[in-house]
Amino acid sequence: MKIFAIRSDSMRKAKNLAYLIYYENEKTFYIEIPEEADEWETPLILSSYLKRGEKTVNAYHSKMWVQQRIIPPDRQNLGQILKENKLEKYDEFELLMLSKGRCAQDDYYLYPVSPDKLPDDFAVRFSKRIEDVVPLKNNFLLVFFRNGEIKKCDVSFFIDNANCKSLLSKHEIFSSVEILTDGYGVSWGTVLSIPNEKLYDKGKAIDLSIDDFKSFVSNRVISISQAAEMLDCSKQNISDLIKRGKLNPIRSTGNSILLMKNEVIGRIMK
Repeated sequence: MKIFAIRSDSMRKAKNLAYLIYYENEKTFYIEIPEEADEWETPLILSSYLKRGEKTVNAYHSKMWVQQRIIPPDRQNLGQILKENKLEKYDEFELLMLSKGRCAQDDYYLYPVSPDKLPDDFAVRFSKRIEDVVPLKNNFLLVFFRNGEIKKCDVSFFIDNANCKSLLSKHEIFSSVEILTDGYGVSWGTVLSIPNEKLYDKGKAIDLSIDDFKSFVSNRVISISQAAEMLDCSKQNISDLIKRGKLNPIRSTGNSILLMKNEVIGRIMK
């Protein structure tokens, strides 16, 4: 992870107007705006977030801000420019670094900073990032946040698009939910994403810790091999019970099948 303060040449004293965070492995950008930021000083694309009371700029608009400051990929003489700058391929971050984030349209630039130089209140903001997520029935998510809080979130609350609602009504698609880079939210491919802050603000707190949840999974969820051992039979017999609806897996992906321990114990007692 690399962090840069966004500053302006027009200001006599250096002031960090916002912070650009770049994740190398994912090639993803995020911009964080300080609490005391002035919308008249911050770049235009960021000030719109301030007007809405939002301080984290999503990956899409953060990348858009970056792209406004670098050579576009459809530039006619792009190959020659890359060669002259000793770049083997088009890389948004490397191109951004060549100019230190400067462009002809404004006077903003980037200045590298270390994580310990970020504003103190960012720690609270970052603590609301997502550590894990579990899809539940009826479009609910169980979301685990870094500060230890767990919240039950109704995803339908965030969806206005009818097509997205229809798509996510299919449990197999809804269950494919993934966590965005560094816990900035959750997403379903490129169809829909929900920021972590919205899930945190609108979710209902659950009186449960992640250790409690892990303990439950570890003690109450078993594999097909463990089920076969408990029932003193082969894995093929377990597969047959599943096919006949006598056992109901809670997860079945490829060769990975998970069952509730209580249901298997119920088979022993029959």
